[in-house]
Amino acid sequence: MKRDIWLWQLWGFAVTSLGGTVLHFLYDWTGQSLLAAPFSGVNESTWEHMKLLFWPMFIFTLIGWRAGRPGRDYFCVKLIGTVAGLLLIPALFYTANGAFGPTPDWLNIAIFFVAAGLAYLLEGWLFARELVACRRPWAAVLVFCLLALAFAVFTFIPPQIPLFADPLDGSFGIGTR
Repeated sequence: MKRDIWLWQLWGFAVTSLGGTVLHFLYDWTGQSLLAAPFSGVNESTWEHMKLLFWPMFIFTLIGWRAGRPGRDYFCVKLIGTVAGLLLIPALFYTANGAFGPTPDWLNIAIFFVAAGLAYLLEGWLFARELVACRRPWAAVLVFCLLALAFAVFTFIPPQIPLFADPLDGSFGIGTR
């Protein structure tokens, strides 16, 4: 059973890595389609890179649920892992930029993969040790839905704070300055 958990987490990491990479380019590949915008990176802001992690992890969460993954604690553990990954992206990015100045692209790309890897390691550890007692799985599902809504809405109406600013041109969301 524990081997199955780690194999599943490895698949999740692979799906998230590939999915996030595709989503990074999807908006431009679709001719900047407004339908692709809520799911893909529309600029180079930290928020948009968080979106690249969220959607594949969320979709893999739904795949796991449909595949009959572990019971009652499933959505709570997946939410903990997803939120940890989402928090790691700005934490690592701003720490690196604060310590070393503007970071090269390879390091920014590595941050995405490190955040995804650590998120899936955390989930696997929580699943294997059965450390989460989820009393309200519906609340975890609700938070997932609220995060999905935030990523969609803030693509079009982003707060005017640095997390949402494209460092290349200062734009916010879909081309707003």
